[in-house]
Amino acid sequence: MTATITPADVKSRLAAGGELAILDVREEGAHSQGHPFYAAPVPLSRFEVMVMDMVPRKATPIVLVDDATGLSERAARLLDDFGYTDVAILDGGAPGWAAAGFELFSGVHVPSKAFGEYVEHEYGTPHISADALKGMMDGAENFVVLDSRPLDEYQVMNIPGGIDVPGAELAYRVRDLAPDPATTVVVNCAGRTRSIIGAQSLINAGIPNPVLALENGTMGWHLAGYALEHGQDRLFGRPGADSAAGREETIETVTKRFGVQTIDHGELATWRAEAETRSLYVLDVRTSAEYEAGHLPGSGHAPGGQLVQETETWAATLGSRIVLVDDGLVRAYMTASWLVQLGWGEVRVLAAPFEGQTLESGPWPRRMPSIALAAGETVTPAALADLLAADDGAVVVDLATSPEYEAGHVPGAHWAVRARFPKSFPTLPGTGPIVLTSPDGIVATLAAPEASELTSRPILVLDGGTAAWRAAGQALEEGLTNLADERDDTWLKPYQMGGNPEDRMRAYLAWELNLVAQIGRDGDHRFQRFPAA
Repeated sequence: MTATITPADVKSRLAAGGELAILDVREEGAHSQGHPFYAAPVPLSRFEVMVMDMVPRKATPIVLVDDATGLSERAARLLDDFGYTDVAILDGGAPGWAAAGFELFSGVHVPSKAFGEYVEHEYGTPHISADALKGMMDGAENFVVLDSRPLDEYQVMNIPGGIDVPGAELAYRVRDLAPDPATTVVVNCAGRTRSIIGAQSLINAGIPNPVLALENGTMGWHLAGYALEHGQDRLFGRPGADSAAGREETIETVTKRFGVQTIDHGELATWRAEAETRSLYVLDVRTSAEYEAGHLPGSGHAPGGQLVQETETWAATLGSRIVLVDDGLVRAYMTASWLVQLGWGEVRVLAAPFEGQTLESGPWPRRMPSIALAAGETVTPAALADLLAADDGAVVVDLATSPEYEAGHVPGAHWAVRARFPKSFPTLPGTGPIVLTSPDGIVATLAAPEASELTSRPILVLDGGTAAWRAAGQALEEGLTNLADERDDTWLKPYQMGGNPEDRMRAYLAWELNLVAQIGRDGDHRFQRFPAA
């Protein structure tokens, strides 16, 4: 039996500092309905795929959170199988936390979003309204709009004329995008957080330009009645040699103000050797193209701006060590300065990161427990097409996230949540084989043994998942056509829910603004304010 821990004892651990990972094993949508402040979503449906990268040290103290419905017990058994040694279940789950009188936070990436509001509150980050920005546009004033979101979010909707410069790229690229110090730089995101952090980054970096955060971002622009662009691809260019002195100035400025420290390869080797006793994350904060072209062995990829925006996605262990990698250095220094302010005590920038090093190429090789994947019976895309055409009662069950399923799935496939198979399987039609699929087939393979315990029907796995089906030239069906379970697996942005999104946008922006008061009541945050240089 896994031990339980009371909410009061978790609070005491948080107050004491030290390492702690609080993992919410519910689906992300359920997590977003209410969770402790520092709980990181690691849904049981994808637990094996996520947990080793998020919590790399097997002796890390872990607290599991659910709705007191048994998910934590199932996750605890997996952690025990994988060799984790210090696991406890939150007594009463999230409802027990609230019953003990403690704050539950709605939404996702709450520590980072609350931090954005804290930054604006503490530093007085200057902002500009949508109406005032439209006036600057109409008056052809000297300004530039920089969008601090990743390209895929930018392409959904952007401020007219805005250039995509995600997160930590801002301080690295801004002197090339606004070389005239008289040019006003306006930073935006979808809502508030990355607008505030992005604008304050440029102010902290010491650029000479006037800098403003667009109040309420693209949502605020839309709510003010102004048109947005869609599908644009205006992206930053390569940093120029003429702006190199300014980048050096940025490094010097943030080092002096925030105490950012460096580490060399020898010291990093020592930290790696100590990784069984102190959790360590080595994260490359460059763009994905740069990372895939060549990176340090053993380093993960976390674009700097997104690492600040959703720290728990990459570093779920509070109190851990973090080493940041960037051959341009500015992105690592800026990211480190924010992690220090977020309350991370041991953050370092790796000096001369690639000098004399042998690099690896390709995407991040995510880690999984070696015992997780069991061989099962598979079916090729061509064989599945024949099976479905035979009309013998075969059915496909897609275990992708619901947005992935909506974007494209095997025609006729039913969507289900892996962690709730006992609920969905009795609703499946037909009497023939059940074929499991997921985007790359991994989650489907993990789920096959569980499915076999619930039915006498043959369980097959689509070899290579839905990606292989697509690559084989097979047709895809779009939409939420066959839902075998409740769609609460992901948190949807206000503009992703269809219909009239304006009321949801207003509610979301009000939620963000309220976070400063809520973290004050909660008392767990570790944010630090630094005086001006």
